[in-house]
Amino acid sequence: MMLQSMMMFGSYAKMKLRQLISDEKGAVDIVAIVVLIGIAVLLAVIFKDQIAALLESLFGTITKTANNTVNGE
Repeated sequence: MMLQSMMMFGSYAKMKLRQLISDEKGAVDIVAIVVLIGIAVLLAVIFKDQIAALLESLFGTITKTANNTVNGE
């Protein structure tokens, strides 16, 4: 009984491994992710100055509000 279950498990694992190797959908997903990351990096480079100004403004506001809260103003 134990040998039979091990053989069934082995056959199932072999079948899943063949499916994983022959499945090409994962390669398309990886290409799509790489393209999206490339677009994000390109946009960050193009709008670097605007992003820096926005972050500086946001962190300035956060710091000012935190200081006002701590000082009780």
